[in-house]
Amino acid sequence: MDLIAVATATSGIAASIMPGGRTAHSRFKIPIKLSGNNMCSFTKQSGTAELLRKASLIIWDEVAMTKRQAVEALDRSLRDIMSCDMPFGGRLCCLVVTSDRLTHNMRAQADTWFEDYLLRIGNGTEEAFEGDYVWLPDDILIHNPLEDDSIYILIDQISREQKIFYRFDSVDDDSRNNYPLDFLNLITPNGLPPHELKV
Repeated sequence: MDLIAVATATSGIAASIMPGGRTAHSRFKIPIKLSGNNMCSFTKQSGTAELLRKASLIIWDEVAMTKRQAVEALDRSLRDIMSCDMPFGGRLCCLVVTSDRLTHNMRAQADTWFEDYLLRIGNGTEEAFEGDYVWLPDDILIHNPLEDDSIYILIDQISREQKIFYRFDSVDDDSRNNYPLDFLNLITPNGLPPHELKV
């Protein structure tokens, strides 16, 4: 019909199964810290505002999983960009609330014992201690886990040819050489590999 529908969800998992779906926070630029009078972080001239003006339908799945202030921020922002004092700026919004209870774990369906165990935890019928903790059965525990350094010792014992990859370290606009290459090679920020990676 050549109409635009904007598909969003509160969680990334639900958003990923929608064609073109994104999380509501990402799509609507909803602030992380919310108060009673927040607006979404897009301007009237932004691409997001243009998309929302053209949309015939906005779908927000799992809306019950988010804070009320997030929905109110979208409402205020749509009223602002549409220059309309109707709810959601007169846009048709479908706020999906699912009340079904999950009784079948799709990921654990091949292991009925584990599926039943997870359901007992979810239903609150599994024996718990200190309020929120449950005992893990011995057969799903990994006994005698390897020390962190043991992995690297094992790699050294593999007889295949080893390849070494080096991380490229540089700093833009460092004319005074405040960050020498030797220093950059020593640091390992979260999410980055070490300077010398042996594979």
